[in-house]
Amino acid sequence: MIAVVLLSGGLDSYTAAASAKADGFELAALTIRYGQRHSAELASAQRVAAALGVERRLELGIDLRGIGGSALTSDAPVPRDRRLSVDEIPSTYVPARNTIFLSLALGWAEVLEARDIVIGVNALDYSGYPDCRPEFVRAFERLASLGTRAGVEGACFRVHTPLITMSKADIIRRGQSLGLDYGLTHSCYDPGPGGQPCGHCDSCLLRAKGFSEAGLTDPLLSR
Repeated sequence: MIAVVLLSGGLDSYTAAASAKADGFELAALTIRYGQRHSAELASAQRVAAALGVERRLELGIDLRGIGGSALTSDAPVPRDRRLSVDEIPSTYVPARNTIFLSLALGWAEVLEARDIVIGVNALDYSGYPDCRPEFVRAFERLASLGTRAGVEGACFRVHTPLITMSKADIIRRGQSLGLDYGLTHSCYDPGPGGQPCGHCDSCLLRAKGFSEAGLTDPLLSR
């Protein structure tokens, strides 16, 4: 069975992809260049795909900078040392990003005659993005069945979210059990010129919290 996996090069997407592979799926990895403020995660996605032995990989470009509305697609400052809260949607939210990404994954899945899509969203240790919630994922599955030829002809698409109810620490433990090298990944929203993590954005804080609670050392910090 083929599963189209959205692979960003981050810790979560790497773990979600590895989990799908462990479940017996053949991975088709989709990485999106959406005008994000740095290219470090794109290089990480290539490394992660190679580590997973992915043979079918597609990198698509769609420039969301024209839409704007996010610190990740503009020169607006990325929030630092923010008190994490799911009740406040931060400026790093990219409008409709997961809707767009899943739509692209759905299109490729239909061409590949795949009926499974994998995305590493998380609704526990996350920044409060509305498109990371279970109700959004279930709604997209309904959309997939209604808005595709395959769906109209009776196919049932499933969006797999193996991490959605896991803490960041549990995600890291899952990755460790799968033998993943998190030194290949990139999480920071606002890295330095050499790609080094800032240590202060939401993503860096959540990553640090996860490794700390898992009782492990982040391999990125030991280099």
